[in-house]
Amino acid sequence: MLITLKNERKMNWQEILKDKIFDDRKKLAEEIQRWKDFNDTVVFTNGCFDILHRGHIDYLSKAAEQGDRFVIGVNTDRSVSTLKGPRRPIIDEDSRALKLAALAFVDAVILFDEDTPLELITELKPNVLIKGGDYTEETVVGADFVKSNGGKVMLIPFLEGYSTSSIIEKIKGE
Repeated sequence: MLITLKNERKMNWQEILKDKIFDDRKKLAEEIQRWKDFNDTVVFTNGCFDILHRGHIDYLSKAAEQGDRFVIGVNTDRSVSTLKGPRRPIIDEDSRALKLAALAFVDAVILFDEDTPLELITELKPNVLIKGGDYTEETVVGADFVKSNGGKVMLIPFLEGYSTSSIIEKIKGE
């Protein structure tokens, strides 16, 4: 199915992108509750998404298909450095959030500075929590909380051959 919104009316894409990026958890939680009031299923995932590549798009699009609304928590630059090392991230947090918000299947993006997304998950209360196939349900942060609230946890296998680390190695000539 083709989406022809652009031809039907003039879209203010800058406003649309701005409206998808939240800097206030309380406002995003309120928006999520509104979606749930209309019986929308809210899907959540999180990650660094440093150099957005085909593997990310495959994973994120499959995650978005698991519900009606799709929310992505993005690690801040500080938390990426803590997780990945002092030379990361390559792309700054605002740019990473903007690129994710530009994806048609993404409804909301929010940065989080903690080392894990547990606090964010408990505030947003998604119906579905998604992580990549390199996790087990037991190792997914927030899984117990989501399940205890009647939600579910899903693991989506990664598309082989695509990773930010391999892109960085290729750029460096390694």
